[in-house]
Amino acid sequence: MSNHRVIETTQAPMPVGPYNQAIAVARGQLLFVAGQIPLNPETGEIVGIGNIVQQTQQVMANIEAILRAAAANWNHVVKTTVFLSDLGNFDQMNQVYAQYFDEAMAPARACVEVSRLPKDVLVEIECIAVID
Repeated sequence: MSNHRVIETTQAPMPVGPYNQAIAVARGQLLFVAGQIPLNPETGEIVGIGNIVQQTQQVMANIEAILRAAAANWNHVVKTTVFLSDLGNFDQMNQVYAQYFDEAMAPARACVEVSRLPKDVLVEIECIAVID
């Protein structure tokens, strides 16, 4: 029972990672999750300074906690935006990110390099989910 469906066409480039071209929202309320950086929620300290894998894992854990608080999970996410301070970290970030989504129903995604992120972290991710 999904609250969204994948839109796919051969008339546009196929995804090159764990995301889909588009997601159609069928029903539900929108949940906008603010950009999460790799902060430990208990200490407020940055996790994995200089380590994109550890930082991405913490970001995903933070997002997961917010989704749970809204009675949602990764299957409810329809769009993500990934901000990287260095696109050279894309492959390692993407390997961690891919562990959280079923490729067939992965959300639409944008990934951009930015000149700087809060607290000089390496990654920030925001998402939109549809909840019942």
